Amino acid sequence: MSAPERDYYEVLGVARDASASEVKRAFLKKARELHPDVSDDPDAEAKFKEVNEAYSVLSDDRRRQNYDRFGDADGPGGFGSMDDMFSGFGSMADLFSDFFGGGHGRRPARSRGRDMAARIRVSLAEAATGTTRTIAYDRLGTCDDCHGTGSADGEEPVACPACGGSGMRTVVQSTILGRMQTTVPCDECHGTGTIVEHPCPTCDGQGRVPTHEVVEVNVPVGVHTGETQRLSDLGEAGWRGEAAGDLVVEFEVARDPRFVRQGDDLGAPLEIDALEALCGCTIEVEGVLEGERFLVDVPAGTLDGAQLRVESRGMPRRGSGGRGDFIGVVDVSGTPDLTPEELELIASISRAHGGRVPASLASETA
Repeated sequence: MSAPERDYYEVLGVARDASASEVKRAFLKKARELHPDVSDDPDAEAKFKEVNEAYSVLSDDRRRQNYDRFGDADGPGGFGSMDDMFSGFGSMADLFSDFFGGGHGRRPARSRGRDMAARIRVSLAEAATGTTRTIAYDRLGTCDDCHGTGSADGEEPVACPACGGSGMRTVVQSTILGRMQTTVPCDECHGTGTIVEHPCPTCDGQGRVPTHEVVEVNVPVGVHTGETQRLSDLGEAGWRGEAAGDLVVEFEVARDPRFVRQGDDLGAPLEIDALEALCGCTIEVEGVLEGERFLVDVPAGTLDGAQLRVESRGMPRRGSGGRGDFIGVVDVSGTPDLTPEELELIASISRAHGGRVPASLASETA
């Protein structure tokens, strides 16, 4: 990430020592004004993106410290270690579209918060030892000002006067068959049967606001591609204190340049020459764990493509403490340069065993 053109504190209109709560309030105020769904400013989209970028930095303690110290959220080298799965204009813009669509007096699409998904990519070596990753994402989180209640004064919800607390109302429609009555969720209380008389101005009575989250995820030892980890209550916050959704993290283990993984076994080529295949040899192999080295014995007369197994030198098994095996695939790649005398010696041995030798060597070895 390159150094920003504008001061992030100036973008949000806060002091450099502003608290996390002050940063969030300033962001929400700016975002409400500049979101393309509600703003007539022709530059609203660009300005909203700038506000979102400033918030994504100042709401993250590590990135804010880097920005304050170096002028770059990712530090002096400009390269961050964070897997930022969701941040960006599109994601936060979508959250605000949901937010505006579910405000006071509007029916929410759901009361329980939705589950959210993230993907973490790790190397094979990281999967072998386990590691931690920090991910950042945008979600509808619990409103700090009303603690998720949606009420500005902390009062408990009261029975909805429009539906008498039932959460439903009767609608009469005229049809070709006459007047028909149907029962539908109440528009005033969104089907809950209760309302807050003084909605929180920060969240417009929803109990949740768009927010930027930073979460540390433990990558388990021996993890496989496609495995998931469910982090409770870290998905979308629920409506007015209803249950939050979960954050479901899916893991992906990257291809490794040295090993091919099959389950918990690791395969790798063992490159030897023809003389080593003929006489046999011992090869030192660098394992998947840091600093690990082990020996593979290649028996005399081993053929190209032979598979040699070394037990318990593969990937650690999930939850068992054991390991898979290492499988070396023999790759016989040519013969070393030999002197005429060495060729003559080999030809004589071959002929003694009934082998065929070149005519140029046959007379010399007869």
